[in-house]
Amino acid sequence: MDYISPKEVAGTMMNTAVYKSSLPVRDLLIRGALAGALLAISVTLALLATSQTGLSLVGAFVFPVGFVIIVILGLELVTGSFSLVPLAWFEGKISFRVMANNLFWVFLGNLLGSVLFALLFWAASTETGQVSQLGNIEQSLILISEKKTIGYGDHGAAGLFAAFVKAILCNWMVCMGVVMSMTSKSTLGKILAAGIPIFIFFALGYEHAVVNMFVIPAGMMFGAKVSISDWWLYNQLIVTAGNIVGGLLFTGMAIYYTYNRKGQVSTSQN
Repeated sequence: MDYISPKEVAGTMMNTAVYKSSLPVRDLLIRGALAGALLAISVTLALLATSQTGLSLVGAFVFPVGFVIIVILGLELVTGSFSLVPLAWFEGKISFRVMANNLFWVFLGNLLGSVLFALLFWAASTETGQVSQLGNIEQSLILISEKKTIGYGDHGAAGLFAAFVKAILCNWMVCMGVVMSMTSKSTLGKILAAGIPIFIFFALGYEHAVVNMFVIPAGMMFGAKVSISDWWLYNQLIVTAGNIVGGLLFTGMAIYYTYNRKGQVSTSQN
């Protein structure tokens, strides 16, 4: 059968966490950078679809393409790792230092890939600053960049708390996509299972740390009135914290500990 039961998935989750923790820094950076860039490409595709149709739901429908490529190729997305790698530490299979190092290098890889694509996209769109007239995608990036930073900052603690809650809700769905991809042995099954929760988070406008690693600096490159401190203090740090809570608590721990039973969980990998 193509379908893999949740009990078997719980074993796969732990095996995947241990495997991810064993990867060398070189692989974490390369796979992380590719994942960050692919997610950034998906954002530009979604913005194109939205601008052409006038329907944000169409943009959300096409956005998961980058995520499913990441899943199929086994690349590293730190938001997904938030739900898995800490489980290996909780179970005593890795040390805290190994867990922290893994998450740090994947985060850095995602950041480098996202910012690199933002720079390449800016260079392509403006002919390296020679063209001042901006298209719909570029204007959307400016608006999104300002909304995700000074938009929250203008509302003080309430705005920052809203960003934190949106980040929790976002990575709840993103990590559901990671785990659901483990319920199928086929490529098509993985694509469908992984894509559904991603469509949900993007359609609802929640906050994803790696997506923001692209949209905010890209908006800044195109002229958004956002500073680097605005980016990190009003969004990136608090959204990352919310993503950790949502991914680990509502997906990683919830799924693993409700299905992990001694003698009942298969430890076979996909």
